[in-house]
Amino acid sequence: MQPKISVVVTVYNEEENIQPLVTAITEALEDIPYEIVYVDDGSTDQTVKVLRSIDHPHLRVVELMKNYGQSPALMAGIDHAKGEYIATMDGDLQNDPSDIPAMLKIAEEGGWDMVAGERVNRQDGMVLRKIPSKIANYIIRTSSGVHLKDYGCALKVFKANIAKDLGLYGELHRFIPVLAHLEGARITQVPVKHHARKFGVSKYGLGRTFKVMSDLLLMLFFKRYMQKPMHLFGNLGVILFGVGLLINFYLLILKILGNDIWGKPLMILGLMAIIAGVQFITIGIVIEIQMRTYFESQHKRPYKVRTLS
Repeated sequence: MQPKISVVVTVYNEEENIQPLVTAITEALEDIPYEIVYVDDGSTDQTVKVLRSIDHPHLRVVELMKNYGQSPALMAGIDHAKGEYIATMDGDLQNDPSDIPAMLKIAEEGGWDMVAGERVNRQDGMVLRKIPSKIANYIIRTSSGVHLKDYGCALKVFKANIAKDLGLYGELHRFIPVLAHLEGARITQVPVKHHARKFGVSKYGLGRTFKVMSDLLLMLFFKRYMQKPMHLFGNLGVILFGVGLLINFYLLILKILGNDIWGKPLMILGLMAIIAGVQFITIGIVIEIQMRTYFESQHKRPYKVRTLS
């Protein structure tokens, strides 16, 4: 029987948290057909051994070859999940599995494609976690147009078809709501519980805020120009090419009037603008061809149908 929900948990060196979390998930979902998919992201402690020692009818373990990072690990768990819905959560006991049934109910009754958690009473250190998180949330919210209060909460419930099409590469797990929004998902956010870490060491710090900035540029490109890259590169190319032509036309007039223009910085600027303009237009054409190849070679369509009647 297909499980109603698959709980995907990604872990890296969380040996002490495994058994308590499996127990908590089991208790929270006892009235719902479920499975637990643990993904070990190349742990160097006894995490895998502990997972293998647990006798649980609904527990499946995906052991990766090495440490790939949270996004690929999360993708592996989602790929192997069989549920109609997929819930994601961290394996450090800070997320509470007891929130999952209510989130699933909201998703089903409200027709939501994603229900994201909002940690209303975070149990983290102010400097190391809360301040960077607030900065990152503000940047993502204002730049992406997806207005959620808490992007960093790992506890989320999706429809399986949305989760499996997210395309989690690099470290894009921070932008899961934005990726889902790009797929046309209807998203809401609900308050969830949050607990202090009891065991193990946190893998997060101030450095994440700077990574968010670079990844955000990629997300903005996806959001605005993924299917129309020529609108970005072509427009820039035309503007630069036009500026270059105007500069050189101005210099040509000066030359006709008898002025010496050789070696002037303005002439160099004009030539560079023309060259850069041609390059941007060429890049736009090449990427446009690649996007068409991507869609047509895999028989994809640049749209998705929610319902058909």
